[in-house]
Formats: sequence, C-alpha cells, structure tokens
Amino acid sequence: MDAAARDPAGALRLVREFVNTRDFDNDTDGLATPHDLADWLVANGLATPGLSVGAAGLRRAVELRESLRAALLANNGGTPPGPAVLDALNRIAQRAKLVTRFDATGGASLDPASEGVDGALGRLLAIVHDATATGDWGRLKACRNDSCLWAFYDHSKNHSRHWCSMESCGSQVKARTYRRRRKAQTG
Repeated sequence: MDAAARDPAGALRLVREFVNTRDFDNDTDGLATPHDLADWLVANGLATPGLSVGAAGLRRAVELRESLRAALLANNGGTPPGPAVLDALNRIAQRAKLVTRFDATGGASLDPASEGVDGALGRLLAIVHDATATGDWGRLKACRNDSCLWAFYDHSKNHSRHWCSMESCGSQVKARTYRRRRKAQTG
C-alpha cells in the first residue's frame, strides 16, 4: 500500500508536503536551489530523473508554494486569497497547460500538457482541482500560528482544527492571547 493510500489526506498529501518544504519554525527551505526542487519533484513522483530546473522554474515553484499557503490560510478562516495570489495560481496553471483527458472507462482527469517543471507544478494544481471537486480541499489548512504556518490535513469531524498541533502551536497562541488580555485588563 502506498503512502497516499494510507494517509487520510490522500493525494493532498503531496500538496501538503510541497507547502511544508518551507519550515518557518526552523528557518529552513527544502527548495533553496534548483537542484533541491528537481530532487523533491523526482522523489515525489511528479517528474522523471534527469529533470533540468533553472532559476525561473525554482521561482515559479516557490511562488506556487506560497500561493497555496495563502489559500490554505483562507481554508483556516483567514482572508481569501487576493488578486496577486489568484493571478499566480492561474498563471502557473496556464503554463502547465492543464487539459481534461478522458479514458476508455469514461473517466476524466485534469492533466498537464506541459513537461518539466511546469508539468510537475501542474500535477500539484490538478490535485487541488480534484480536491475542490470532492470537497476535500477545505480540509487542507495552514496553521494559524504566524510563526509556524505549517500545512496540515484537518481530520476532525467538524473541520474545526486551527493549528497543526494543539500541544505546540495551539498552546502558544492561547497563551499569547491570555497574556494580551491580562495585560489589557491590568494596564
């Protein structure tokens, strides 16, 4: 059984892991170089070995990652993505040349006609598209803790999780809120 089949997030696991290549808590970026991006895309089955990635491809990938993070914050009660985020997502989808493909069983899928980095990024956007169609997209969220912003899949029955972890981020945010309230009352 593959990882996507075991993970309740299913194919959204790839989107979550892509967004989480930037770790704000530890100040690390798994996509710091074109080589890092090529390795990540190949390791996650989105591209074939030997993928050539340049600086422009890396910029588009980082732009997609941060645009998806903005969308995930909106999924967690944040402000809806602004025009710049939507333009970025649409521009990357257009470069991927996403098309509907039909198969012999009557099924249809959204697939990139582009190859290389643009095709790989298009595969991530196709996963997002499929998740919006099934209603699962709203379960993928970014942590509300401003110093974290980790992407997580909300497994809760009523889709009410706000933090990647109540033990760490949830407790930190609640403690900050309590201290602010306390200071306002005494100050």
